[in-house]
Amino acid sequence: MTPPLASALPPEADSLRKTLGGWQVLFYGLGSMLGAGIYALIGRAAGMLGNAVWLAFLAAMVVALLTGLSYACLGSRHARAGGAAYITQRAFGRPRLSYVVGLAVMMSGLTSMATGSQAIAENLLRVLGPVLPVKALAIGLVLLLGGVIYRGIRESMWANLVCTFVETAGLLFIIAVGARHWGSVNYLEMPGASAADFSGVTLGLVLQGAVLTFFSFIGFEDILNVSEEVKRPRRDIPFGLVGAMVAATLIYLGIAVTAVSVMPWQDLARSTAPLMDVARIAAPWFRGINGLYLGITVFAIGNTVLLNFLMGSRLLYGMSRQGLLPAALARIHPVRRTPHVAIAVLFGIVVVLILSGGIRPLAEATVLLLLGVFTVVNLALVRLQGRAGEPRGEFEVPRWVPLLGAIVCAILIMVRAQSAWANPANRVAPLIAVAIVAISLGLHAWLKPGVVAPKPGAG
Repeated sequence: MTPPLASALPPEADSLRKTLGGWQVLFYGLGSMLGAGIYALIGRAAGMLGNAVWLAFLAAMVVALLTGLSYACLGSRHARAGGAAYITQRAFGRPRLSYVVGLAVMMSGLTSMATGSQAIAENLLRVLGPVLPVKALAIGLVLLLGGVIYRGIRESMWANLVCTFVETAGLLFIIAVGARHWGSVNYLEMPGASAADFSGVTLGLVLQGAVLTFFSFIGFEDILNVSEEVKRPRRDIPFGLVGAMVAATLIYLGIAVTAVSVMPWQDLARSTAPLMDVARIAAPWFRGINGLYLGITVFAIGNTVLLNFLMGSRLLYGMSRQGLLPAALARIHPVRRTPHVAIAVLFGIVVVLILSGGIRPLAEATVLLLLGVFTVVNLALVRLQGRAGEPRGEFEVPRWVPLLGAIVCAILIMVRAQSAWANPANRVAPLIAVAIVAISLGLHAWLKPGVVAPKPGAG
């Protein structure tokens, strides 16, 4: 069955431009994962695990890699812009579930864009002075990035490469100047245990730390939404996705070891800018380091906004091609070969979110929803692997990988729910997540979208 609108489009305008290679996919994934969050996250993790903070990142990588391998397998099988929504519909054939999954992923990108653009504006105004209201500057930044994405996937990837290089260089600089301190502490010392006591290292504590640091790996899932623009997706999606996760892990481990080697973990936990303090102590000769890391933070957050904008536009386009959203969102610009209507709609929604304020609880809720999406996508792969006639990709994983990935993500959801049950202050995000699911179901019932079913055995 032909998706709505497809026959109305000129043939040359009916597809996205395939320009991405394996290394571009890798840098896209790395840019999605590395961000300003690591600059604050390391202090919180150190307060929980002390010098053993590196164990939390290692455990989080194992947990994230289970789902990452599932996404790599699915990207090799089905290179579709709809991403998780397409996979869910293909596996389960339930439009309501596919609709909720798609909107949950979209909301995570929208809230990240709204919070990130305001954070950039606040940082810039510290240097420039009160030249514009924060919200006006934030909207201008989103408009600028939207213009880059409208221009084309090639221009977007060049912008991503520049930003990823800057944020990676900032982290590698900290590792380089602090490496001489390696080996100066006991890397298994944890809060409540003496420096010579290893009994404090327990699986429970490491898993608690992994729950916290797991969110530093979120971003790999965005690769699935640009897979339709990859030249050789069956090979390049797995290479880029797994390569990005491995590279991010090595950087995170290097940062964790360096941070606790340069600063006592107690000071690291109390610091409001932990990695900036680490850089200041490790490189006292470097003048103006505060300004440097302010600039790096702007690039890091800007890259997150750019890639979420790119992901969101492709998700809306893909869901429209499936019939889950209005057909107009599937329109592709005949010259730029980008989903210009979807880009414009996303810009409008983000402007509303920026002007509304109070985005942070919503951002926390959508991160929780992403764990739900990961659970569904893992189970979708289990189902597809057991279905006769399903095409296989060049990258396949044993069925226990997505099954274990689904179990782990479900456990993380339960851990967060238990935290909310124990502390009323933590209940806002889960309640918002439940509300988003309810609203998504309500929208589906109201709009009654007609889903375009994937052809059995089609890639």
